[in-house]
Amino acid sequence: MWYLLRDRRFFGFKFRRQHPMQPYVLDFYCQELKLAVELDGGQHNQAAETKRDAGRTAELERRGLKLVRYWNNEVLNQTESVLEDLMLRVHQLGVSLTPSPSPEGRGELMQ
Repeated sequence: MWYLLRDRRFFGFKFRRQHPMQPYVLDFYCQELKLAVELDGGQHNQAAETKRDAGRTAELERRGLKLVRYWNNEVLNQTESVLEDLMLRVHQLGVSLTPSPSPEGRGELMQ
């Protein structure tokens, strides 16, 4: 996921990895969008973790952030679907998405 978000590859938005937001550390965070992207492994299926995650999400949303969660296996096995969902979520924030130039500078467009 970091490869897809870093260096403004996702529509020109700057994401940070392992961004501290006390008392939490967000997997990926975009200040401009006030959007956190969290990747969850199987341990998040356990009741105690699910409850903790819900509390964390509620607290971050009270601070004005939008939190999006994806399962690790989704990112690995359905990467395109995850990116499409993330594009939809950003669009729902009222942000217009335009393709950004290729980071390699070859004139290709990244989406």
